[in-house]
Amino acid sequence: MPERDGFWLLDQMRQDYPQIAVLMLTGFGDTEAAVECLRRGAADYLLKPPKAVDLVRSIERGLSRRRLEMARREYRTRLEKNVREKTNELQGALRAVETSYQNTLLALVAALDAREHETSDHSQRVVRYTSAIAKALGFHGLELAEIARGALLHDIGKIGVPDNILRKPGKLTAEEFDVIKQHPIIGDRILAPIPQLQKARAVVLGHHERWDGTGYPYGLAGDEIPISARIVTVADAFDAVTETRIYHAGESPVRALEELQRGRGTHFDPKVVDAFFDVLRAAQRVTS
Repeated sequence: MPERDGFWLLDQMRQDYPQIAVLMLTGFGDTEAAVECLRRGAADYLLKPPKAVDLVRSIERGLSRRRLEMARREYRTRLEKNVREKTNELQGALRAVETSYQNTLLALVAALDAREHETSDHSQRVVRYTSAIAKALGFHGLELAEIARGALLHDIGKIGVPDNILRKPGKLTAEEFDVIKQHPIIGDRILAPIPQLQKARAVVLGHHERWDGTGYPYGLAGDEIPISARIVTVADAFDAVTETRIYHAGESPVRALEELQRGRGTHFDPKVVDAFFDVLRAAQRVTS
């Protein structure tokens, strides 16, 4: 074969027709060539002219090897198919569990919101504001989802606050406010046994801490406060000002932004406030 040899032909046949068994015939009794042919996948290596009995045995060995390879290939194909099917089933089951789990959280939070705010939308709005701020700060993927879940559950501890305090229309006494200040700790205790909500605990426990250290429950300051909690603090404050509650009427978004600007560097992390303003400016450009 001009410019080609048997090795090249063997490689081409094994590449283009991997299911066949290749028998090599040669006029040269070269041991190294025989070893190389077998290494490259030949079923056998015979000298020309082969004896009939040797050729028949070689063909039988080749067919036996081919049947074995085809059986292995078929088994591997079935196994891969079964793995894909089982994986799809497992993923579907996990998605169903996750959906059910998320719906349960949403229902619980909606009930809590309705109890305090006469609306089931407060936590959902806080989630939207929180997600927008977190994206502006560079969070994405799982981190973003965990921050959003913390935002959804940030007030879960209010389940332990009595109605006469939570729904009081007038100003709270010092003793009543002390009870209110326990809700982050109560919420943290509620979430502590749930493995999937460990990251949310940072938000629940820290969303009433203040940048200058005058918040509650532990008086953390600056970067001691988890960034997820600092983000939710801004989102929650914006919604608190604009939302009508039993103890005050909702005010305009402009007024809420003024409050955020006033608390920048004292109540709120400056970079979080700046990120929220960037989000609002970007939204205004899109809608204008």
